Order: sequence, then C-alpha cells, then structure tokens
Amino acid sequence: MGKKTPLYDQHLALNARMVEFGGWDMPLNYGSQIEEHQTVRNHAGLFDVSHMNIVDVSGKTAKAFLKYLLANNIEKLLPGKALYSCMLNQSGGVIDDLIVYMLSEDHYQLVLNAATKEKDIIWLDYQNKSHQNFFCDITPREDLAILAIQGPNAIKIAESVLSGGFGAAVSALRPFHFAVSENILAARTGYTGEDGLELIIKSEIAVPLWRKLLGAGAHPAGLGARDTLRLEAGLSLYGQDMDESTSPLESNLGWTVALEPIDRNFIGREALTSAQPMRKLVGLILESGGILRHDQKVYCGDQRQKAGVITSGSFSPVLNQSIALARISDKDMGQENTAYFVDIRGKFLPVKVTKPVFVRKGMRV
Repeated sequence: MGKKTPLYDQHLALNARMVEFGGWDMPLNYGSQIEEHQTVRNHAGLFDVSHMNIVDVSGKTAKAFLKYLLANNIEKLLPGKALYSCMLNQSGGVIDDLIVYMLSEDHYQLVLNAATKEKDIIWLDYQNKSHQNFFCDITPREDLAILAIQGPNAIKIAESVLSGGFGAAVSALRPFHFAVSENILAARTGYTGEDGLELIIKSEIAVPLWRKLLGAGAHPAGLGARDTLRLEAGLSLYGQDMDESTSPLESNLGWTVALEPIDRNFIGREALTSAQPMRKLVGLILESGGILRHDQKVYCGDQRQKAGVITSGSFSPVLNQSIALARISDKDMGQENTAYFVDIRGKFLPVKVTKPVFVRKGMRV
C-alpha cells in the first residue's frame, strides 16, 4: 500500500483504477485513458498531482543558495513568477527537474518529482549545510496538495469557481506567473501542452475544491492521460528521458541552462562547459502499425547500426500514430536521407525522426 493523497476516497468514488506511482496510490484512469486525453485537448481535465514534492526554501541567503543550486538563473524571477530548471550533480547529470516559485526575495517554493523526494531532500540539505554562505530554512510541505486543471476551457472553469477578484486575477495571469490567496497558489503552468493552471492548496480544501471544479465542468483525468499528453507535447519525464547519467544538453533542455552571466557558479557548470554532448533527444513517429515503447533500440542506415534507445514511447490519440522520444547518437544527425528503424519484437520498423514536439494546442505540429 502506498501513501494516499487527500483525494484518495474521491478517486475510489469515481471508480478510478488505482496504481502505485512514486510510493503513492494514484489514479491511472477513470475508465478510458484515451477519452481523458482527448477531453484535456478539447475541453478541460482535472488531475490530482498531490504526490509531487513541495519544499519551501527561505531565509536571507535563499536567493544565493538557489542561484548556486540550479542550472537556470533565478535572477530572472520577481515575486509572482515561476521558473523551470534542472538541479544538477557535479558531473552535469540531472538530479531532478523542478519549478521554482518566487514568493518574495527570501522565500521560494520548489515543486519536485514524487519519486525523487528522499534523494532531493538529502541533496538540498547537504548543499545548504556544507557551504558556510547559506544555511537557509528548507521545509518540506506535507500540509499541501496540488490540483492541475488543463485544457482550452480550464481557465474559464477555474475563474468560475475561484472567488471574486482572485478568480479575475488568475484569469489574467501570463504563462509561468502565479497569484496567491489565503489558501491557494494558482500558477499558469502545466504538463500537458495545453493552457491551464496548477493549484497548490492547503490539504483541507482539496476535496471541496476538487468537487467544485468537477461541478463546474472539468472532467477527472489520471496519470495515464497525463503521460500521453506530456509525450505529445514533447515534455520530458524524469527517470526515463533524463536522470543523473544524462545532462540537460542531451535531454532537449539546453534552454534551461543559463551560462550567463559567466561569473555565476552553479553546480554542474564546469562539466557542462568542458564537454560537447554526443547524443541528443529527438522525436520519433512510427510509420506503420505497432507501438513504440521505453527501452526499444533505435538503428540507422542500411547496415542497421545501433544509434540509440527510446526513452519514452506510446500511442498518440491526436496523431493516431505511435510516437516516442529517443536519445540517439549525434554523429548521424547531420547526414541527409539517413533512414532510422526501431526494433519491435525482432522486426526493424521505419520511423521518422522529427523535433521532439508532436502536438501544440491540440493540433499536429
């Protein structure tokens, strides 16, 4: 038995298929994963993502600490703005990816992955205490839950539920900005490629807010649809598309690495600047029947030379084809007309190599 979010009984009441994920009992789907996927693309889906790891970093040295800890530069932030970043080890590998919310000059909130909670806390504490310039307050927030409402009608539904001026303020948010009320941090962020909000809330209001959003027209969606949605949008999953053995530069996340200003020293900087990545993360579209899956091997050329491996793969409900993210050797990418294949049960099936974004705003890219 895994840990339970405040919405566990709500999921059971909706006949959710529950699975263990990152140590939590979470809804995989509520009957049809494909229907939930399409509802998010065309209307609004509501996800319980309370298994995510929320940590407050506060104190006078909080900004300096996060400038050192993260590959992206939080100097870009002002109160009310969020930033996506990777947290790297000294070799430039990704310990975790996260979103950091700036509440004030000396108070930040991090949302990290559920499955990495234990190692993330150890890493944060170690880096904080091993440098005499820091000693921030690092506080895991076990009292909070997270709902994500995503889709073209998500903002309208949320505004109808959130009270008065706060609803209007949330509706006016730009991407990667957030507004705060007494019990809710509402951020215009998400993991589906659609417009929408992530709502960080006090655990005690999770059930009533869930019910209100469903009553206003949102539909429940589980982790199955969340995975196919993020894959169509080309969004990476920690533990598959990146981990401690891969750098953001070979995980299609070079845009999250801020090398300017050159005098900002952050963990992993030296490793990232001393070696050129030999692999890159690309998109694959299967040109025949079959399903692309994690860990299938990718080959290229008439000699079927091994080129790489699929990191994430599934069926795309929007494209009606199988798609994948794959990490492949960079040496063949510059050659025109190189044919690529995936080994599926001993058959070499042709795939089209493309940019790792397949769907944007519900449409094929």
